[in-house]
Amino acid sequence: MIFAVNEINQSRLLLPNITAGYRIFDTCDIPSEALRDALILLCALQDTSGVATAGFAPASSVIGDASSSASSVISRTLGIFHVPVVSYFASCACLSDRNQFPTFFRTMPSDKFQVIAIVNLVKKFQWTWIGVLGFDNDYGQFAIQLFLEEIINLGICVAFTEFLPVTDSAEKILQIVNTIKKSSASVILAFAGESGLAPLLRAMKHEDIKHMQWIASEAWATSTFLWNSGFQGILIGSLGFAIQRAEIKGLRDFLCSLHPSQHFTHPFIDELWEEVFNCTLRVNENITMQNISSLRRKCTGLESLEETVNVYSDVSQLRVSYNIYKAVYFIAHALHRLCDCRNDTGSLLMGFSKCVTSLQPWQLLSLMKKVSFTMSGEEISFDNNGDPVAFYDLINWQKNPDGSVKFMKTGDYDASLSVGEELTINTTMIKWHSSEQVPVSTCTNSCPAGARRATRENEPACCFDCIPCADGEIGNLTDSTDCMKCPTEYWSNYKRDLCVAMEVEFLSYSDFMGIALTAIAVLGTCFTLCIAVILFQFRSTPTVRANNMGLSFLLLLSLALCFLCVLLFIGKPTTWSCVIRQSVFGISFAFCISCILGKTVVVIMAFQAAFPGNTIIKWFGPAQQMASVFVCSSFQIIICLMWSSTVQPSPAKKIEPQRAKVILGCSKGSSVVFWSIFAFIGLLACMCFILAFLARKLPDTFNEAKFITFSMIVFFVVWITFIPAYISSPGKYTEVIEIFAILASTFSILFCIFSPKCYIILLKPAANSKKHATSIFIK
Repeated sequence: MIFAVNEINQSRLLLPNITAGYRIFDTCDIPSEALRDALILLCALQDTSGVATAGFAPASSVIGDASSSASSVISRTLGIFHVPVVSYFASCACLSDRNQFPTFFRTMPSDKFQVIAIVNLVKKFQWTWIGVLGFDNDYGQFAIQLFLEEIINLGICVAFTEFLPVTDSAEKILQIVNTIKKSSASVILAFAGESGLAPLLRAMKHEDIKHMQWIASEAWATSTFLWNSGFQGILIGSLGFAIQRAEIKGLRDFLCSLHPSQHFTHPFIDELWEEVFNCTLRVNENITMQNISSLRRKCTGLESLEETVNVYSDVSQLRVSYNIYKAVYFIAHALHRLCDCRNDTGSLLMGFSKCVTSLQPWQLLSLMKKVSFTMSGEEISFDNNGDPVAFYDLINWQKNPDGSVKFMKTGDYDASLSVGEELTINTTMIKWHSSEQVPVSTCTNSCPAGARRATRENEPACCFDCIPCADGEIGNLTDSTDCMKCPTEYWSNYKRDLCVAMEVEFLSYSDFMGIALTAIAVLGTCFTLCIAVILFQFRSTPTVRANNMGLSFLLLLSLALCFLCVLLFIGKPTTWSCVIRQSVFGISFAFCISCILGKTVVVIMAFQAAFPGNTIIKWFGPAQQMASVFVCSSFQIIICLMWSSTVQPSPAKKIEPQRAKVILGCSKGSSVVFWSIFAFIGLLACMCFILAFLARKLPDTFNEAKFITFSMIVFFVVWITFIPAYISSPGKYTEVIEIFAILASTFSILFCIFSPKCYIILLKPAANSKKHATSIFIK
């Protein structure tokens, strides 16, 4: 500050013929002390040492304080008198409220921008579970409040929030250390100054807690004090946002030129000299032998600051100092504009000499709101809230070979840029705390694709369980909160991260089941044809002739149709196959049972004809037998035609989510007609069974009734079992069950009725003669 004032006083362009003055007070970081010192400046009262200050004029403005709490107190009080207050380090966003602090300005960016920068940093490295510390004052409280507001909808959670005590409290520090130790968060954000953070770091060092990745606020982002206090093992790798660094030409030479003999009016020079060179400038006449050994040596005055290497002479990290430098020039430019105010003709209204004697703080305040100037290539201006444009350097704490700290700039944040472009980070330059990889800090690992997050009761949203998506749902993003349902005819894959087309299922000729059933149906047809050939070859034998050769061949034809209709149930369903498959099946079986019914009636008629004078057989000759078969079958044909012409069956898709399959089949069209077909077949079978059962013991050598009875029993067993199996079978197995019933019932009729005939014809030819039949009849 002194250097800046001296520069202004030596300038011919800024405040010419005016000598700027200053008074500096140490507020000791106590708000009450800061307010008292500000009132001394304002009213030109005696200073804290009691020395009269009549020679000093009231201050036109106040630069300070460093802390937000003290600045708040000063600004509230001096605002009543319209005295401008310019802080160089108070960053609390609360100070931007023009209603409460109308005279407050600062060269330090508001914490609002710092918080946004930190949030962007946390998002960049995907830290979702962090601990937050803050100093228990306006700075820490408002910064944490802003941070919590910014992360509400960003998926970032706070593992713990703790406030560092303003006064020494070992109990509170120990409680915070225990909280950190128990937490699973590996990243800690601290809104605190170096003095407030030191006791906590000391306790953490004692507990050997060194695994944390620290995020520093600007208050300690470049603190060599913390590094040199023995906390290197804890703080190495820390990341933080520091206010903009700049160079001030000539400052180091000025600092090193200071000497107590030349600057006796500045008591802090003496204190600095004694601290740097570990000597004393004061001579105490009351020295005793007991304490002489504890006294420092007397300063010679030949010491030189040029030869020292310390924080005082290090001008490589001019950040807060640069803010003070800007604050002084800010007030100087406002004074210059006030004193250089001209009318429309270009004449001075006040002039520099009159400006000094008649200056009022409110006049300076009105111009400060409009001041902008350039310094070190930077355009310096202030918004309506008295805040400058926010610009931060991203600092990474790295260790030099000699053990000193290196504040490596690894990025920056410029609030003047468009959204999304403010933060720039060079990740390759960052050295992390304990590894070469970006530290991971999450309450729960990310849910992979195919799972959704389920929050845990009474826990933050970042603590969740990963639940796999249900069947038919997918999660194609990590950390999805909901699973999406797959479209119709699509299903989730094994990983539940992609919808895939459902498997289309139908009884195909390429399936093992389809091949097997086709082979059985063809084999059954071949058996039928073979039996027909055998019967035709032995058509003149008693066995064939006695059992109504015409109806036998019709029955074999119908059985062949029953076998072949199976082929219509195999293959991809089409419109024509759906229409004819059930019709062919119904008509074939009606035809078959009608033939059996005809043969049964013939057996009964033949027995009745054996009695003398009974001529009923002539009314049921071959022509009538054929006609009865076709009449019975015609009813089934009529039912099928009605079915096809009204609500005909058609290809249909049935989705079975449990099996992730689309079942291709045929709709029934009309369930009433569908079951009517079976009912009619059942009616014919019942009539046939009753008649055959009654005629099973008639005394006829070639009586088929008992074989028909047995075949109908098997027929009923097959189809009664079919009904529940058909209804409960999934997918293509519905067709498989119906085909099995068709084949089983057809084979039962074929073998029950025709195997005895073939046995006699082929294996017992002696029994297949008229003589043998007559002898049996005589016995």
